[in-house]
Amino acid sequence: MAAAPADPAARNHPAARRGGSTPPRSRECPDCGRFQLVPSLGAGATARCLQCGAVLRRTHHDPLGRALALHFAALAMLGVAGLMSLMTVSTAGMNFSADLLSGPQGLHRHGLWELALVVLFTTAVAPFLRLASMAYVLVGLGLRRPPRHLQRLFAWIEHLRPWSMVEVYLLGVFVAYVKLVDIVHIEIGPALYALGALMLIMVVADAVLDRQAVWEEMERRGIPNAEIDHAAVPRDGPEIEAIGCETCGLVCLPAVTEAEPRCPRCGSRLHARKPDSVARTWALVIASLVLYVPANVYPVLTVVQLGAGAPSTILGGVEELLSSSMYPLAALVFLASVVVPMLKLIGLVTMLVATQAGWTGRLRDRTSLFRVVRAIGRWSMIDVFMISVLVALVQFGAVVTIAPGLGAVAFAAVVILTMFAAETFDPRLMWDAAARRERRVVA
Repeated sequence: MAAAPADPAARNHPAARRGGSTPPRSRECPDCGRFQLVPSLGAGATARCLQCGAVLRRTHHDPLGRALALHFAALAMLGVAGLMSLMTVSTAGMNFSADLLSGPQGLHRHGLWELALVVLFTTAVAPFLRLASMAYVLVGLGLRRPPRHLQRLFAWIEHLRPWSMVEVYLLGVFVAYVKLVDIVHIEIGPALYALGALMLIMVVADAVLDRQAVWEEMERRGIPNAEIDHAAVPRDGPEIEAIGCETCGLVCLPAVTEAEPRCPRCGSRLHARKPDSVARTWALVIASLVLYVPANVYPVLTVVQLGAGAPSTILGGVEELLSSSMYPLAALVFLASVVVPMLKLIGLVTMLVATQAGWTGRLRDRTSLFRVVRAIGRWSMIDVFMISVLVALVQFGAVVTIAPGLGAVAFAAVVILTMFAAETFDPRLMWDAAARRERRVVA
């Protein structure tokens, strides 16, 4: 498909009135595929796509310096959270303490090593790698001779971001606390406060970091050592096809002779659209639908108190919260564990069918639906994190014991597969299909 011409109206974008230091640059909207010029932006300005409203860039005051300080602070809080106690429970003269690693260890003891790896990666490994790598990149940019591999590392960080789930884990700990408060005596440890501070710092760090400013600073410091044409603007003609890099956003005009074109700025492979997006997304969605049945049929945990107890499914846990008059918490668990996965699957199926059918209506609404599906997917992990905390803390023999069930593994698989499906789906295909259908109608 020939690339659409850049929209000259972008030069008159309201954000351009804020002033700025860099010249307008061509950019492909990652959500609808429209090429347009992003104007020069002053600090605190936002440029949005003229067609679908996606944020193309948001600038901040001192985006690199403040982000570096916040990432060091976040690493310090993560260290405290990993070394100190999260919670201590006691009953019948027995005490158990749990830290950030106790949940994965408890799951592994019960034979659910797959779930243990997921919890360990999303709550400890991914946050540490993301924070440490980002701090390394920002420190490296301040050196006289920055390391040449910074652009590769920064590109990798972008793919790691969805899997760092500190805020979701914190909410899972809160749900576990509410469920335990009537069973055992609980004391909050310093790690829980550190996690709360870590969550807030990471939110602020994400808000102040201008990722395009990082790429521009790399170019200014000679990383990579390649000629980058920021004047590259998509033009009409079958021999010219502009491609927007999905990793760094640079608009490239690769040579026709290149078999596997790569972005000259970040080194990522260039694709006009994500390869086999529809087929791969369908495969992930179907796999998620298959696993959704055992995730709701098999028990996710079993609570045995004084020799009595029964396995509990996801809906059974919601019913227990309702019977205990914990209505807000029951609503939260129901939304995160039942409604959100169903909405994600329904939303993905709707977008896939619309793409293959070439529907032309409500394109902006469907693009907004894609953003919602991609954003809310990780929050379904609340139940998985809650189970890991309960398993780590409640092991009091004949008094009270909590064991995880196979349903938790199936449910975690559903969450992970739907997250992959949202990342695999290319929303630009919806706009492409609608444009092709309109051209056929006109012809």
